[in-house]
Amino acid sequence: MATVLSIHLAPARRLPTREVDSVVAEAGTGLVGDRYHGTKHRHVTVQAGEALEAAAADLGAPIDPGLTRRNITISGTEVPTKPGARLTIGEVELEVVRIAAPCRLLDDAIGPGAARALHARGGTVLRLLTSGVIRVGDPVTF
Repeated sequence: MATVLSIHLAPARRLPTREVDSVVAEAGTGLVGDRYHGTKHRHVTVQAGEALEAAAADLGAPIDPGLTRRNITISGTEVPTKPGARLTIGEVELEVVRIAAPCRLLDDAIGPGAARALHARGGTVLRLLTSGVIRVGDPVTF
């Protein structure tokens, strides 16, 4: 069964993320306390823990989920990437907007080669269709 492994929020661009146990998700607005709260389409980013492990193997070093700057890390499944695909995390329904491409700044935060290792493993950008609370340990369904 797919579940939420971790949740990370950053209050502003370029500020470090902080790990939280839960977050309020507001439909059409984003995650309360995150830098993208209030944006039109980039409400939340989701990545797969297994993709991070594969990237870490390529990089030759562990990758802390918070350093990728993605909001939610899940385990037990791949993250859908097709625009319009839907998933539910806990009580919150989300819709895929696009793939989240890793940027070169990851090389500074994680180490040289991190952006390359995370290519095609950077997760997905989603919009929130319903409101609710997302918690570590919540189930992820499609």
